[in-house]
Amino acid sequence: MAEFDLVVRGGTVVTGADMFPADIGIRAGRIAAIADTLTGAEVLDASGMLVMPGGVDTHCHIEQLQPGGLADEETFTTGSISCLAGGTTTAITFAMQFKGERIRDTLAEYHRRARQAMIDYSFHQIITDPTDEVVFQEIPEIVASGIRSLKVFLTYDPLHLDDREYLRVLAAARRTGALVTVHCENYQAIGERSRALLADGKTGPKYHAWSRPKVIEREATYRAIALAELIDQPIQVFHVSCAEVAAEIARAQARGLKVWAETCPQYFVLRAQDMDRPGFEGAKFMCSPAPREREDQAALWQDVRRGTLDVISSDHSGWSYHGSRGKRVNGETAAFPDIPNGVPGLAARLPLIFSEGVAKGHIDPCAFVRLVAANPARMFGLYPRKGTIAPGSDADLVVFDPHKKMTLTNALMQQAIDYTPYEGIDVTGWPVATVKSGRVVMREGKVQAEPGSGRFLARGPYDLIKPLGVVPDGFDQASVLV
Repeated sequence: MAEFDLVVRGGTVVTGADMFPADIGIRAGRIAAIADTLTGAEVLDASGMLVMPGGVDTHCHIEQLQPGGLADEETFTTGSISCLAGGTTTAITFAMQFKGERIRDTLAEYHRRARQAMIDYSFHQIITDPTDEVVFQEIPEIVASGIRSLKVFLTYDPLHLDDREYLRVLAAARRTGALVTVHCENYQAIGERSRALLADGKTGPKYHAWSRPKVIEREATYRAIALAELIDQPIQVFHVSCAEVAAEIARAQARGLKVWAETCPQYFVLRAQDMDRPGFEGAKFMCSPAPREREDQAALWQDVRRGTLDVISSDHSGWSYHGSRGKRVNGETAAFPDIPNGVPGLAARLPLIFSEGVAKGHIDPCAFVRLVAANPARMFGLYPRKGTIAPGSDADLVVFDPHKKMTLTNALMQQAIDYTPYEGIDVTGWPVATVKSGRVVMREGKVQAEPGSGRFLARGPYDLIKPLGVVPDGFDQASVLV
């Protein structure tokens, strides 16, 4: 009888800390041994390959409900296929609260839809309406159920919170032991600037970037940090686009605050000029914050190496280019505020970051693993079950060919969205096999997983996001239920 169910043989194991040649023995869906010359009932040959933890994508929008009963095109089935094709085995997506509605019913619908997932998953709960019932009853229930992160928007209709509402969510998170994740852009400034642009006849997709320059993201980031410091509540800043914003985060970290930040592949490979393409094509590249310039991309790698930015997620938020549900929902002549923004990227994340980061010499393979797997797992209470290769960890792995050259196409993404903004980009490094829970679920681009084989990951308390215990004047306002 074979000692292991599956052996991944002959590869170079890469974790967030080390690289070394070894076989990996898997039993009952978990890593059981890391050693030389293991034997198993099934063998996956990884000779000449890097064997890394399966990607952990902690910021992606999959089958997110929309007003009126619709949902995003990317379902938990198609999103799982795209994740596995790209080497990602775990994702944290979003559960939406609609203003004026209870969270419980909507969250139950997300759990129902997610039963089709083929990856392991959890949720961030979006809070758009922090009423007394939400703050004092529903948020404690949600966190106790294993959803230990809340998402807030400081911009967008009808999602944005004003400062008072944001403070209420921070206080609720502090009391319940949750992390708050923040989309940092100034709502009023974007609105006023957009009105001025439209009044001046500047309506095309390229003006999306003009409507939200770096200073708007930087101001909101400073404010988000300051208010979190007031409450003594840890936060993660989502999708940092430039060094000016990273500098605000670095200053907070230097003061010892529990403030973390992620960035995304689009900010390393897309630029504002991509939105200035003929006709409506610029809509393919619209996301928020907007892509910046070439010099911003180089500066972001410096912030990654410094550790200011320690997570790279996809922020997959796909709207198809064709059809009535996507970018064209308001027609091809729609002004930029009326074009849905967001770009897809589930399968592209690992190849793009490896190619741009490792192959071009900005980071080494261990840093790559930290950015796309280990740090995201730590940040959201999933480590060491996820994000590493160690005895007892879930047997989620990606076998990665560091030398394979590919040209990105939408067909390779295997997603529901009908385009990729990365079409035609050449990459060096490619996932050739994905192992999920000890089973080979992708080999040479062919996904062979069963809908429903994914698991909900309930997240309990963890030390990383515990408050510091320091508040201005010694007054803990979060403890006062107002």
